[in-house]
Amino acid sequence: MEVEILSEEQNPMLHRSEVRFQIVHDEATPSRLSVRDSLAAKLDKDSSEVVVHEMNTKFGMRKTVGYAKVYDSPEHARDVEQDYMLERNKISADADGEAEAEEAE
Repeated sequence: MEVEILSEEQNPMLHRSEVRFQIVHDEATPSRLSVRDSLAAKLDKDSSEVVVHEMNTKFGMRKTVGYAKVYDSPEHARDVEQDYMLERNKISADADGEAEAEEAE
């Protein structure tokens, strides 16, 4: 799987950059998590800082184009992104909330 960054736009107010990418793949369309990991490696980020929003593959093509948001930290991602999007990308929504619950017991 080959990842190419088509465009990258900074959004300093939300502590992220918005990335449009293209993937050339040999087999079926890759999973969201494998794309997230490949994109994170390409951008030299942790995979919990990358949220893949959409991936589109035209029928019969071996090319997928998509859109992702790359945050400065996982905490910024949890603050801004909706819960269902965090769940799709396997990013825990309450990383610090779980720690607080354990302390209360």
